[in-house]
Amino acid sequence: MVTVSTFTSVINQVLPEPHAGLLAGILFGTKATLSKDFLDALTTTGTLHIIALSGMNISILADLSILTLLRFVSRRIASLLTVLIIIGFVWFVGASPSVVRAAIMGSLTLFAVLLGRPTWSIFSFVLTVSIMLIVKPSWIGDLSFQLSALATLGIILFGGKSAVPSKNFVKAFIEDSLRVTLSAQVFTIPLILFVFRRISLVSPLTNILIGWVIAPVTALGMASAILGWIWLPLGYVFGWISWVLLEYLILMVQWTAKLPFSSLGW
Repeated sequence: MVTVSTFTSVINQVLPEPHAGLLAGILFGTKATLSKDFLDALTTTGTLHIIALSGMNISILADLSILTLLRFVSRRIASLLTVLIIIGFVWFVGASPSVVRAAIMGSLTLFAVLLGRPTWSIFSFVLTVSIMLIVKPSWIGDLSFQLSALATLGIILFGGKSAVPSKNFVKAFIEDSLRVTLSAQVFTIPLILFVFRRISLVSPLTNILIGWVIAPVTALGMASAILGWIWLPLGYVFGWISWVLLEYLILMVQWTAKLPFSSLGW
């Protein structure tokens, strides 16, 4: 049976550390192989969210699916297929509160497209959060749920994705994903400050520097994991292309974490 560990095993074979651990974190939310020093650097730069499965992962997955499928099928069919892909992803990685919420909201938005209705983003957000808290009220005190919900609200209000896909696939994919990454920080930063008594002063800079990398790394990393599972040499091809971007991401996080007054705590 194919599991997350199946693909992380492929990633570990085609990439060195910390690149392999970082890619596994971005794709599947696993943090087991990441060093404490690098985790501290992610925390200092306010970029720990890139290795936590959340609405950002679902948004990138949906963007990639829609932009790819629209080249071959109508928007309605592409939306339906993307909903099925999202459901399959949640089943594969495990139904954590943040992933379930993001998946429900993403699916509701795509179903609105299928029905020919406007995108009911705020309605979907309120409905999803309400249903989840009715089913399990204790989630209201769960920090990951709070961060995920606030990140999604930021994406809804400030994500501003273009309704008309660009003819330049790569440009559209990177621009949309960078916009999602930055807008997700708007409401989560105050909560992190309140809970951890620590705020990253370099978070905007770091997120701008690495935000554009997350989308192509996700696409290349998933291709490396899946194709490498089929035939390992194919995994090496895409894996080493993603290594270049992962190396850049690691260097930017480590560099900005070492800047004077990169974060304040009390």
